[in-house]
Amino acid sequence: MVTIRVYYASTGKPSENSKVSIAFDGLFGGVTNNEYTDENGDAHFDVDPDNGTVYVDGETAYKGYLSGRVVVYI
Repeated sequence: MVTIRVYYASTGKPSENSKVSIAFDGLFGGVTNNEYTDENGDAHFDVDPDNGTVYVDGETAYKGYLSGRVVVYI
């Protein structure tokens, strides 16, 4: 499982109801379905850890290895 936690860079507060997706790298990569952040700014994905890109509201927010909890600022 991978959890993406989204915070606003300007306030440091969690982003609620942001649309998050992950695009995985590699031959068998792909893009997850959209998940929306909860009141804590968390979006949960039932995927195995791997390299990829996190998109928040359609914008690139993070690139790298995705495992456990990944915190991104928008």
